[in-house]
Amino acid sequence: MTQKSWNLSRRELLKGGGVALALPFLNAMSWAKEVSPVKRPKRMLVSYFAYGSYMPNGANGLPQQKKSHHEWSWWPCQNPGPLKFNKSSAPFEPFKNEVTYLQGLDHAGGWAMGGHSSGDVFATGADMTGLEKTNNISIDQVAAKVHGHKTRHASLVLGTEGGTGSYGSSKTLSHRGPGRPIPSMHKPQEIFNRLFNPYAGKKIEDVRQGLKRDASILDLLLDHSKSMKKRLGLEDKKKLEEYLESIRSIEQRVERTSKWTHKPLPKIDTKGINLEVTHKDPKEYIRCMYDLVYLAFLTDSTRYASLMLESEQSSDSEMWNYATYVLGYKGSTHDIAHKRPVDFSGQWDRWRAEQHAYFLKRLKDTQEGDGHLLDHTLVLWGSAHPHASHSTKNYPIQIAGGSQLGLKHGKLHSFEGNKKVPLANLFVSMLNAVDVPVEKFADSTGSMSEILSG
Repeated sequence: MTQKSWNLSRRELLKGGGVALALPFLNAMSWAKEVSPVKRPKRMLVSYFAYGSYMPNGANGLPQQKKSHHEWSWWPCQNPGPLKFNKSSAPFEPFKNEVTYLQGLDHAGGWAMGGHSSGDVFATGADMTGLEKTNNISIDQVAAKVHGHKTRHASLVLGTEGGTGSYGSSKTLSHRGPGRPIPSMHKPQEIFNRLFNPYAGKKIEDVRQGLKRDASILDLLLDHSKSMKKRLGLEDKKKLEEYLESIRSIEQRVERTSKWTHKPLPKIDTKGINLEVTHKDPKEYIRCMYDLVYLAFLTDSTRYASLMLESEQSSDSEMWNYATYVLGYKGSTHDIAHKRPVDFSGQWDRWRAEQHAYFLKRLKDTQEGDGHLLDHTLVLWGSAHPHASHSTKNYPIQIAGGSQLGLKHGKLHSFEGNKKVPLANLFVSMLNAVDVPVEKFADSTGSMSEILSG
């Protein structure tokens, strides 16, 4: 089709402005739609909350059919089928056609870990008490390995406490592979700078020269280490190979950064985002973290992110006091998980739901082509243990978005009894939806056809 004088192209609107923000699809651009359809980015966020959720009408997280459904249960309704929303899940009612709840899913590899360690394997499904002695690769990093080179950042790893933590006390959801956790970032200003101001006022030529020096040093280290290999025993060779792998990983990041210095950084309007917010204001802090994921997706700075909203061991951080700041609860946030006070448990779940719904709304309110950002984004939200006892079975799981990636929504699905399948089956379907062609992940037994539209 020939472009008319009044037709617009996306390139024209971007020309000269240096703006990398997603543009709405204007009618004047439709002339080109048939000729070169835009291939939208396919994104994924894995978001985690700790200490389980309130499920008062059933043991170990599964509602009992003999009891009426509780208005403050984390599950929106009692029976599988079309969603109906109670007080706890009410923030998601505007997204009835964009969310799905999944009962009876978990990682068998986490059963023996205990409630305070189960978050360690939420995104990996690793069996750390059995065959695997260290954690394995997480779902976001599987995707990043395949498509991460297409964006400035292969992935974004966030957590409200930062770092990696330790075995049984993880502060991150993301892992590159056996024994290699990725430190989460938790300071909003530093996250913003990493995404949108990585050179910190340095001249671009100076940055490139520094990267060349780093690459030369890494080359020398690799050559020297390889020359040692012939003189080592089997155990030392294994340790050396792990060391070489870490150098190669750094080398790849240096090469990647060097490549992206030749592309302009996106211009971001930070109006309405308080990058100096602290944990003393939990609502603003959590929303700021979600805003940063949103901006990263919007500018296509990355397509894969993880966000550990709380860890299972937060006694040395302000997470311990969140419920006090938010609800006026006289005790630690963790206490709610054990004592399940009637006047605070459901309200705490609802507060967490409100923050997550805020993120879904930002995605849904942002036009992208013929739909919105949520249509092309998978958002997994859940925890690795359910009600009171810190059981590590039957996780609370919600999946949202991705209607243009092959997902269908609006129901509660149950995988109890003879319908039981691993949570990893969901991960297989999620990876396939973002064009990562895997047939297996962790202990999966297949994909999850119940959530697929095709």
